[in-house]
Amino acid sequence: MSVVDEILAFWAAPRRSVRARLDQGVREDRALARLMGACALIFLAQWPGLARAARIDPAIPLDARLGGALLAILVLLPLLAHVLAGVSHLVARLVGGRGTGHGARVALFGAMLAIAPAMLLHGLVLGLAGPGGLHTALGVVVLTAFAVLWGAALFEAERG
Repeated sequence: MSVVDEILAFWAAPRRSVRARLDQGVREDRALARLMGACALIFLAQWPGLARAARIDPAIPLDARLGGALLAILVLLPLLAHVLAGVSHLVARLVGGRGTGHGARVALFGAMLAIAPAMLLHGLVLGLAGPGGLHTALGVVVLTAFAVLWGAALFEAERG
């Protein structure tokens, strides 16, 4: 399945999409590929805003801003995502979840990949319109969509 097909399937039915991935068995390679793909798209989403900021305030050049974003998104975000998946799995276990750590990772990484196109739009709005009401409203929509997708996916993963 192509990445675009996978993103569309996750938006259409996150629970079915996660179940299909979990039925394939433990595939950490595919989970990690989804995570890194999501991180790469999220990194690209930062470019318009960083370019705008560098043009407005040239004290910090664009390449320095991109380097900082690269470190944060492609190095630190995957580490934080693994921690967040582990914590969400432990919390789910406390409330009766029967899934695995792998299932929690599949749910989170799938939701991150699915939300990446919306993050690209969010970054484009920041780059073109700048910070303001539209950017904030779109950020709330993106965050809400991520929470809904991840919640549905995690629910399915923790069903056991």
